[in-house]
Amino acid sequence: MRPLLYVVSALAVMGLAFWAYHENYKTQQALRDVEKLQLEIGGFREELGVLRAEWAYLNRPDRLRELADINYDRLGLLPLTPQQFGRIDQISFPLDAFAGMSQPIDLAANLEATR
Repeated sequence: MRPLLYVVSALAVMGLAFWAYHENYKTQQALRDVEKLQLEIGGFREELGVLRAEWAYLNRPDRLRELADINYDRLGLLPLTPQQFGRIDQISFPLDAFAGMSQPIDLAANLEATR
């Protein structure tokens, strides 16, 4: 009985060792994948910083004012004035579509009547 116990124990230890090495390799691969992703994220963040700097450079007020002056004939852009803004009570909101309904419609009764 003892030799069987030794063999089963040895097989269990070998099985656990195989499982541990397999998990170790999977973990190392996952860590390599994470490192690649972090490098990729760093590259994207750097690219985003460059794009934001370009956007800020292209949206300088003096540059935009100069472009508006150059293209006035085609665009007709003028500076904003306080008279162009209105008050909230001057806005005409659309009427509520359900305001005219006084009674609900019974769809189930209408479906049964059409059959």
